[in-house]
Amino acid sequence: MGMYRSVMARASTTSDAFNAVAESRRREILSYLAGTERPVGEIVAALSLEQPSVSKHLRVLRNVGLVRMRCRGRQKLYRTNAEAIRPLHEWAGTFERYWQHQLNRVKERAEGMVRQGSPDLNFPNPKPKEKR
Repeated sequence: MGMYRSVMARASTTSDAFNAVAESRRREILSYLAGTERPVGEIVAALSLEQPSVSKHLRVLRNVGLVRMRCRGRQKLYRTNAEAIRPLHEWAGTFERYWQHQLNRVKERAEGMVRQGSPDLNFPNPKPKEKR
């Protein structure tokens, strides 16, 4: 008799906004929709993606609330949902502040080295090209 192991169900990779935007095509779609409502056909043409793929990605983005849809006749128009994107922006802002701080430290150190005339900043001059 073989042993049975219970397998835990894997969490859906599209169950929240962070997982949904882990897919690069979804980020492209969000960027393309930023600020402007667009129909599926326009998204397909602009991003050179297949229509079924775009529809699938839009469905995922809608399910997590990052995109809203409205109908105009038979046409479906999509736009970003800024409120749902805010947590992503705030989270990414943490890293932006960190890297800005790091870059400011590098800049201050380089400026200090220039003021002190550090020999580390003396780069060899490239050899001039010989004329033929």
